[in-house]
Amino acid sequence: MKLLAVHPSALMYTRVFLRLEPLGLELVAGAARAAGHDVRIIDLQVETHDDFWKIMDDFQPDAVCYSGNYLANVPEILDLCRAVHYRNPSTVQIIGGHSVSFIAKDVLDLAEGTVTCILKGEGDATIGLLLNAMRDGQDLMEVPGVVTIKGEGPPPVFVKSLDDVRPARDLLRHRNKYFIGTLDPAASIEFARGCPWDCTFCSAWTFYGRSYRTASPQVIADELEEIKEPGIFIVDDVAFVHEEHGMAIANEIKKRGIKKEYYLETRADVLLRNKEVFKVWSEIGLSYIFIGLEAVDEEGLKQFRKRVSLDKNFEALEYARSLGLIVAINIIADPSWDKKRFETVRQWCLEIPDIVNISVTTPYPGTEIWHKEARRLTTRDYRLFDIQHAVLPTTLPLPEFYEELVKTQQVLNTKHMGWEALKDTAGIAVRLLRQGQTNFVKMLWKFNSVFNPDLQLADHQRPARYLMPIQPDAVDNISRSDLYVHGPGGRKTRALDDATEKFVDTTRMGEEV
Repeated sequence: MKLLAVHPSALMYTRVFLRLEPLGLELVAGAARAAGHDVRIIDLQVETHDDFWKIMDDFQPDAVCYSGNYLANVPEILDLCRAVHYRNPSTVQIIGGHSVSFIAKDVLDLAEGTVTCILKGEGDATIGLLLNAMRDGQDLMEVPGVVTIKGEGPPPVFVKSLDDVRPARDLLRHRNKYFIGTLDPAASIEFARGCPWDCTFCSAWTFYGRSYRTASPQVIADELEEIKEPGIFIVDDVAFVHEEHGMAIANEIKKRGIKKEYYLETRADVLLRNKEVFKVWSEIGLSYIFIGLEAVDEEGLKQFRKRVSLDKNFEALEYARSLGLIVAINIIADPSWDKKRFETVRQWCLEIPDIVNISVTTPYPGTEIWHKEARRLTTRDYRLFDIQHAVLPTTLPLPEFYEELVKTQQVLNTKHMGWEALKDTAGIAVRLLRQGQTNFVKMLWKFNSVFNPDLQLADHQRPARYLMPIQPDAVDNISRSDLYVHGPGGRKTRALDDATEKFVDTTRMGEEV
């Protein structure tokens, strides 16, 4: 079969600070191609809907699959599905991805017959089975993870090994368009998949059933050698949870003489536990590290169920700085914040040397916060669920909340992108421009045109064609097993030694399922 794989358009935050290659979609495309199908990719982050229709006309795919990783992309995907169905009702249309896996029935109801099925769970594990079933006229309901208007098939399954799935990077038509910060251009790579922790605001653990699986250092090094981009973003939810694995990859990179620059994301407690790993990585190209503090006080940390003390967070920041790493931290702005709270956070952020990003508390399906807060939602417009809009009641009037939020973001942006700070990046900008790379330089001037309180407020007034269903009353005692897409498999699904497993268990706060 001929398959067109589609990544939807950029979200608000990614229009400024980063634009990552659609690695998940490349993995799905690679798996489909390995199963013998003819595949193309279009990424609407860097291409247009006109480009989409041109490929549709030229390629004439039998099936189109869409990446539904983010709630805010659901309306665009559904609009495309309707338009494709109108032009050619025989085209098979599939939606998969992280967020859609949690709301499959809701999406199918909104699609009104224009979507053939939702593919829940790891798409690279089952896309080949699904396409083969379609080609051979078999019952789709026998494919793991399939959901149709008639019901659900067997539960989704994992790929047998991360070493067996390779992304179809060659199918991406504009690889120079992907960047993150000064990594321009940048490729993305996966060392491990899943997360063994259980934070209330996150759905990584509920999607993967608290599993944690790793690719072999040799396969990772093979892939790094094939990647042409000098910059690499490691997409793991928590990098280097397992010390031995992180060190083995580093040793393989050193042995082969691979020269890249790396960005990654991890937890403060993981950084402190595995100091030697991060030290070695700082010597082979790691330059930038994201640490999710989420809150600046103990009460906030407790709310998000992060059993990391403020002292440990600050110790981790200090250690990362001692390695010469640029540190970026994320703070979650709660709708309950008043002006005084915003000002306190601004002052705190200005007192530390690190880069600070501010997002807004957003309940997502698959998270515990969703089940506790969904009934209180002030909007059912999928487009607003992008961690930059308030979708819960705010203590401040909404216009004032956005004014304070953007003011905070502007202060922090000026701190790192003002004229004094730009002196440090001027050399980088000149070098990138000489190489024909303009993503980072263009980003420097986009902030005010994207982050604007009037525009964010106006987004709430846009007519919405697709609405979330009204949610039931909040449930105090959530059955955590009901949250999962991939059912929890326990200890055997985590590629961790006993000491690391014990470390994880003592640094999370939920009960075992």
